[in-house]
Amino acid sequence: MSQFARSPLTAVLGPTNTGKTHLAIERMCGHASGMIGFPLRLLAREVYDRVVAIKGAHQVALITGEERIVPPGARWFLCTAESMPLDREVAFVALDEAQLGADPERGHVFTDRLLRARGREETMILGSEALRPMVRALVPDAEIINRPRFSTLSYAGARKLSRLPRRCAIVAFSAEEVYAVAETIRRMRGGAAVVMGALSPRTRNAQVQMFQSGEVDYLVATDAIGMGLNMDVAHVAFASLRKFDGRRQRRLTISEMAQIAGRAGRHQRDGSFGGLVEEGPSAFTPEEVLAIEGHVIPPLEQLYWREGSPSTASLDALIESLERKPNHPALRAAPQAIDLAVLKRLAEEDWVRARTRSPAMVARLWSACGLPDFRKLGPDPHARFVGRIFQHLSEGRGHIPHQWFADEVARLDNVGGDVETIAGRIAAARSWAYIAHRADWLAEPAHWADRTRAIEERLSDALHDRLRQRFVDQRTTVLLRRIGADASNLPVEVGEDGEVSVDAHVLGRLEGFRFHVAPDARVADKRLLISAAEKGLAGELRRRGAALAGATDEAFVLDAEPGERPGIRWDGIPVATLANGPTLDRPAVKLDRSLDCLDRAGQTAVRERIVAWVEAEIARRAPVLARLAALSRDPDASAPLRAVAAALTEVGGISPRESADPALDALAPEDRRRLRQAGVTVGTLDLFDARLFRPAPARWRAALLAARDGRPVEPLPPAGATVLPGDTRAWGFRRLGGQAVRVDLVERIARAAHDARQGHKPFAPDPALATSIGLQPETVAKLMARLGFRSAKAEGEQPRWAWRGRPRAPAPRAPAAPRPGNAFAALAGLDLSRG
Repeated sequence: MSQFARSPLTAVLGPTNTGKTHLAIERMCGHASGMIGFPLRLLAREVYDRVVAIKGAHQVALITGEERIVPPGARWFLCTAESMPLDREVAFVALDEAQLGADPERGHVFTDRLLRARGREETMILGSEALRPMVRALVPDAEIINRPRFSTLSYAGARKLSRLPRRCAIVAFSAEEVYAVAETIRRMRGGAAVVMGALSPRTRNAQVQMFQSGEVDYLVATDAIGMGLNMDVAHVAFASLRKFDGRRQRRLTISEMAQIAGRAGRHQRDGSFGGLVEEGPSAFTPEEVLAIEGHVIPPLEQLYWREGSPSTASLDALIESLERKPNHPALRAAPQAIDLAVLKRLAEEDWVRARTRSPAMVARLWSACGLPDFRKLGPDPHARFVGRIFQHLSEGRGHIPHQWFADEVARLDNVGGDVETIAGRIAAARSWAYIAHRADWLAEPAHWADRTRAIEERLSDALHDRLRQRFVDQRTTVLLRRIGADASNLPVEVGEDGEVSVDAHVLGRLEGFRFHVAPDARVADKRLLISAAEKGLAGELRRRGAALAGATDEAFVLDAEPGERPGIRWDGIPVATLANGPTLDRPAVKLDRSLDCLDRAGQTAVRERIVAWVEAEIARRAPVLARLAALSRDPDASAPLRAVAAALTEVGGISPRESADPALDALAPEDRRRLRQAGVTVGTLDLFDARLFRPAPARWRAALLAARDGRPVEPLPPAGATVLPGDTRAWGFRRLGGQAVRVDLVERIARAAHDARQGHKPFAPDPALATSIGLQPETVAKLMARLGFRSAKAEGEQPRWAWRGRPRAPAPRAPAAPRPGNAFAALAGLDLSRG
């Protein structure tokens, strides 16, 4: 395009947010044809979409290393600087971010375009004010126009991540640092979009759209956002001020800092910038702050240069021309780029030299060396890959084998894996997409261009999805916004199944008065969700508290599962536990901790309602306990009666008679009658109420005993059991040898025996009752002896028994190890002769 060197050339210089790129687009669209070179594929794609909206897709082309959309009638071209087709004649040409000519890695490309890319009617160079002396030195006929920034850019100081304002971009300088910052923002603020130069345009656009739409309020990015990507950023925070430039770790230049910080603010809206720390190597110096705020950028003294049209006469001539020194004082030789490094490595191979004996094959090798190292493998591995590509390009019909290409591409068509895995596949797919867009490298380039683009799009969608899953928690974002406004007005919804949500984002589940965080919530988010639920569910919890306080008796149930502490459930929800009270029939009621969410008045009302139900249920299910307790407190009852009643209440209404004999002997007939009226049977061997062996009373008795002793409920005998192995005295079974017999059945056998005997004469009791119960002969013998009978059986006769008198009480032995202060344990010391 050098033949158009005399066409008007304008250099539009100034800081970010001056409308330079917008001006170039307008100027290009005003010409019959045009071309703009951009520093990033992402930016080229963004502007391509804008121009398509103006001119129509059939007239606009996009050319990047790995993407090529060139309709037959295309007149306007949006390209990366490296991909600009300099042999195409167009009316307008522009180069964006031309100050990148000072970049060691890519600078020679921008310098070459600045010197050689010209439009037939107009040429425009866009860049920083720092480029002014280079424009004067290299293109002295250019008209320089300075554009002021539309809004003010000011330093806001250092702020921690937790205190960054919304609509903020945090800039880091490695993928690892970007991911770490994004994860921290997700935990603190609900989520962030991620933008890096390595992202495909599709993924980048999807991530930016999340930020632009307000789905997230934070953007974490590399310095790629400094290259003209337009977003509504109010504040730019630097996570660091050092970056790896391909050779070493170094501090950002003033120009780089200003380029990135300038993304804050848009059009007439002011912006701010700052760091994350106030001191140390990642903090701004006062001089840097003044320079950035005043847009005072140190002028460039030289640009990097490399021969843009190297000789392809021979392999050595190509290398020599690429290593040629510039002959202008404003230019300096560019450091060896990876394409030249690969070329020099391959030039050492004999087979390469044998195949590059013609200028056409030298040009073909140089074209292959231009394949970017998208995967960042380094010169040696990348040289091997390029060598294999050139091997195919230099033999046969000069095409890469269809099957090899197809197999390599097919391996990448997999959307499984994490962020890093999918990002690695996209980088590899970009290599194959670059190859597919070389018109003479494949037999069917159009087919493979479509195929690689489809794979990249699928991988890009998957990468966006993984980034969103990893770094965005919409639920937390919504809560933070709502809580920031007014936590009491959170629009919490509780479904019929207890599911709690805010704006359709599930927080967890409300079971009774206890909130359970959603199982998919990360550990770091649980405190926030619980806090949000407590504040938003206050009204619902008050309503449930009122419903509990006014519940009917049918809504309550005793919770006396073996191994658990006894408690009360309301509609299946634990609401209270039973503990030791004044007497066994009056246990203490302790509300479940989940009811701490109620105010004091609400808790009092609930406790009173549960206490009333417990008292009524005990009176209905185990009336003997309440009646015995009443007798023990009756001032009109005799001392022996009160003692027996208190002792029976203490053990739950079932006790061996020998423990109470001293008090029983002192009972008057009226006392015994009152005891029977209370429900107590004074048996031959035991005191008991037979109703306590029914399932419901037995469960209540077990729960009350466990509550009194502060222990879990013990397993009850099977329902309807009459005989058990082992020692189960606590549940009203008397041990007789290897069997334990329920005491009410012991009493029935005793009465049957007394009914059958005639004085002290031997007799044979009816064995039917004992047999029906399941008593063994040895058990029957022990029982009869315990009842006061002696064996009168002769040799060969059926068992016969003779009455020998009421059995004497054995040595004192508490049936169930009574607690200290147990009433029965104290009976022996009482003087029961007084009424």
